Order: sequence, then structure tokens, then C-alpha cells
Amino acid sequence: MFPREKIIFSGVQPTGELHLGNYLGALKNWSALQEHNRCFFCVVDYHAITIPYQAKVMSKRVLEAALDLLAVGLDPEKCVIFVQSQVPEHTELSWILSTLTPLGELERMTQYKDKASEHRQNINAGLLTYPVLMAADILLYQTDLVPVGEDQTQHVELTRILARKFNNTFGEYFKEPKVYEATVARVMSLLEPNKKMSKSLGPNHCLSLNDPPEVIRRKIAKAVTDEGGPNGERVSGGRNLLNLFKVLSEDKPLKKELEEQYQAGELKYAEFKPLLADTIIKVLEPIQARRAELATKPQELQKILLDGRDKARLIAQKTLRDVKERIGLA
Repeated sequence: MFPREKIIFSGVQPTGELHLGNYLGALKNWSALQEHNRCFFCVVDYHAITIPYQAKVMSKRVLEAALDLLAVGLDPEKCVIFVQSQVPEHTELSWILSTLTPLGELERMTQYKDKASEHRQNINAGLLTYPVLMAADILLYQTDLVPVGEDQTQHVELTRILARKFNNTFGEYFKEPKVYEATVARVMSLLEPNKKMSKSLGPNHCLSLNDPPEVIRRKIAKAVTDEGGPNGERVSGGRNLLNLFKVLSEDKPLKKELEEQYQAGELKYAEFKPLLADTIIKVLEPIQARRAELATKPQELQKILLDGRDKARLIAQKTLRDVKERIGLA
């Protein structure tokens, strides 16, 4: 049961095609949350420029990310969908919060260490201050709950710290948001089932929401089913594929039958893999159809984003006015 009338904020980076892991781990849940809550879903393009990117394709990626949000079921009549860079209050509040943020808190962030290691030629200040901007994203809307993955929970905790510090310094104002914990599928790589599904691992490791049926069948056919992991841990590619089927299929008797076959070591992958591929294709078909339809209506998409921007700014501007008054800059 979802909480009633809570304020929800979450964002997606425009860094390329979304995959099945994004859908099952986050976007599907967002669609459910919008039914009973005040939801703000944002294409966080400022966050996306902290790593190397091509400027000439960024605006296209922003629109594609918005298309994906609409295609998976987000309804602009039920939630606010907007682009981060179109609401300047995000960066203005980020600067104010940065004056309250201990440097040590940023330096201990796991994601900063990971990104700095991955992009050694571009260790920029934005990578370090990314969590402060994320805190501003969240606090700007007086958010109650933030649906994020495990890799972002540390940032939400920093947001709580900054809200508390602001309140203690300038008077009670911000809520301390919490992570929204939902039971979601943990979707693993098709080729390295000890790792989460990710675009960064390569196209054959993940299933894009836009993959055509023949590509899905090819990727599933090549998916590993053996046991074992790089450090001797027990990792089952077969279990990974079966779990994916159990999440996507509504056929309870068949899921029970396949689980029994797997437990007995009798699951026939030559028969199971085509079944899994067909199930994935069936789930993605309406999403792809909706996306294709929306792609033919660029003016409608622009209107949705502009309306979302205006709705977001109404709240963001009030928050910033209140904050500036409290810190003596009104």
C-alpha cells in the first residue's frame, strides 16, 4: 500500500537508452507512485554533464529520456515531468547548500570515488559536488520520499544532514526526506550475472527498452547460464534468467513448474530462453508502441515539458524565496 499524498521526487539522467533494469528497478514503481502522491519526476541533465559527453547530442538525449518516462506510463495529468536545467532554482539552492556542506562529507561519497576512478582524465568539481545538487533537487519541493537505488541512498542521507543543518542554523523549514523503499527486482547483467545490468558494461549485457524483438532474442540466446563468479562466489546465470522470467510473467503455474525444474537441475535452456525472450518482448511491446507514437508528436512533448517546468517553478520559486529570507538575502 502506497502512502497517501506524500511528495515524491526522483530523476533520471539523459545518458542514453534506458534498459530493463531501469524499468523494473525504478520506472515501473514511479508509475504506481503517481496514483496516490504528488510526484515530481525530472530529467537531471545538469547531473549528466559531470562525466564526458557530446554537446551536440545532449538536447536529443534529454528529449529521449522524457519520451521514455512517458512511454513507461508516467502521466503529466498525475505528476510533474520536467527538465532540471529549465528550473534555475535547482542550481541556486545548490550553491546555498554548498556553503553548509562539510568537504569531508563529499569526499567520503562512494559514488564520487567510483566516478573519479572511472573518469581519471575528468575528475571535476561537479563530480564532487554532485550530491549537493541532488540535495537541492530533493529539498526544493519539500520532498517526503525519494525512490532511489542502493547507489544513491548515501546521497539521500547527505540531503537529510543538510536539511537538519539548515534548520538548526536558520530555523525549522526543510523536511528531512527518506528513501522510499520498495520491493523491486534487482536485474543483473546477461553476461556477468554477478554485476547489475548496466549500459556501461556493453550493449550485450543489457536489454534496452527500445530493443526490437530480434535483438532481444539474440541477446537472450547469448546470455550465460553457468555457475561461478570471478572470485569463486556462487553466481548462477540460469537463476538470473529465471528470476527475470518470474518478475515479468503472470503465469503462476508455469513459474512454479520452471522453478521446480531449475531446483532439480532439469531446466532446459534451449526451450526456456525463447520463452523468456517472448515474455520480454510482450512486456516491452506496449512501451515501445507508446514511445513511437509520442515521437511523432514533438510539439506535444515540448508542451508537456514546458507545462512541467512552469508547475515545478511555482513551488521552486517559493522555496527559494523562503530560503533567501531565512539566510538574510531577501
